[in-house]
Amino acid sequence: MTLRVSALDGRVSITAPSHVPMRDIEAFVLEKEAWLQDKVSAMPEPVPVTFYTAIPIHGMLHDIVPFGGNRMEISKNHLYIPEKIKLPNAITVAFLKILARDQIIQEADFYALKLGLPYAKISLRDVKSRWGSCNDQGAMMFSWRLIMAPPKVLTYVVAHEVAHLRHMNHSNQFWNELRSLLGEYREEKQWLRENGATLHKYKFKD
Repeated sequence: MTLRVSALDGRVSITAPSHVPMRDIEAFVLEKEAWLQDKVSAMPEPVPVTFYTAIPIHGMLHDIVPFGGNRMEISKNHLYIPEKIKLPNAITVAFLKILARDQIIQEADFYALKLGLPYAKISLRDVKSRWGSCNDQGAMMFSWRLIMAPPKVLTYVVAHEVAHLRHMNHSNQFWNELRSLLGEYREEKQWLRENGATLHKYKFKD
């Protein structure tokens, strides 16, 4: 039997052979109760997004600041939103999605050309189970929250999914293909493993 706590959303899952009685599964969970509590309590606290919240963009924190202009502006450490906007959370997520789509398409075009295989389409979603995916029809999906990560992390995820255009698996050939496209990627992969959950703590819905 195995017990797992998702690093992205704290979801607890247990896997057991079909012949194991439910009472044994319950006993196993109770035995691991302290471990479970430690894992769940270590999940990042939710951060509601509104004016004066600091959110990461390209891996750097930006304070959301109201100002007298008519459209959003971004600087090194500030995201300026017109003060007349009543729902800064909604316009902020819309802005991040635009940034994410532009950057992801740019990276996907570059690596697909380098690979020599076209992709079919790109879609953005807000999923907690994965950062990206690619199906056998060449359709790729990415989490728009990647725009909050350091740029090299976003690049790694896009190159990873582009490599799946040739290898729909995680075989040695796939990883060699990714390395030929991107070079070394261990630091970016490790960053996601250690910090990915923090990108999901920012809540853009009331």
